[in-house]
Amino acid sequence: MDRILISGLRELGIHGVLPEEQQRPQPFQVDLELLVDTRPAGETDALDDTVDYAAVCESVTRVVNSESYALLARLAERIAEVCRADARVQGVVVELRK
Repeated sequence: MDRILISGLRELGIHGVLPEEQQRPQPFQVDLELLVDTRPAGETDALDDTVDYAAVCESVTRVVNSESYALLARLAERIAEVCRADARVQGVVVELRK
């Protein structure tokens, strides 16, 4: 299994337990480690044979920007869920900083 790292996604979102955290967007940084078998794409050099990482980034951005959670653990799990939406993603590690 290969690892694809996507690091330094910076987005604004409304997440947190405190009242002030629930009223205004705050900066978040997301790093992802996707476990993917890159052999098919390595042989064909075709986007259809791998995970579309741009689409993954767009999905993560949408989650951080438009969804709202009290707990960072829930936000991290939600990010992992959208990453695993592509069946070729065998595992994901989410690092989230506020």
